[in-house]
Amino acid sequence: MAKDPLSEAGLHFDELNKLRILEPDVGQKTTELKEECKDFVDKIGQFQKIVGGLIEMVDELAKEAEKEKMKAIGARNLLKSVAKQREAQQQQLQALIAEKKMQLERYRIEYEALSKVEAEQNEFIDQFILQK
Repeated sequence: MAKDPLSEAGLHFDELNKLRILEPDVGQKTTELKEECKDFVDKIGQFQKIVGGLIEMVDELAKEAEKEKMKAIGARNLLKSVAKQREAQQQQLQALIAEKKMQLERYRIEYEALSKVEAEQNEFIDQFILQK
């Protein structure tokens, strides 16, 4: 099989009989690779858009979760302060009850003393009236 002198020089004819430096198979494979690379770049671009949208969505969800977390912390703190206020109010009321009980006891003792004085005075009056 005789070699073509153009092939030996690195020149080839393609399917349209144009003179090419590359072999037709290599040229075809290069073109296919170029198209595959273009498809790959397009798919990577689409992937980046999808991932960008996903990242935005996750960021929004994170912000919303952080906002809800702060609301929950605020509500918990408010609940704790309300509980402390109730406890303080309960202690104040218990102190007031104790004070009122002591006052009631003083009034009871004073009432008993006054009742005793009244009884003694009534007895004195009765004796005074009987002596006349």
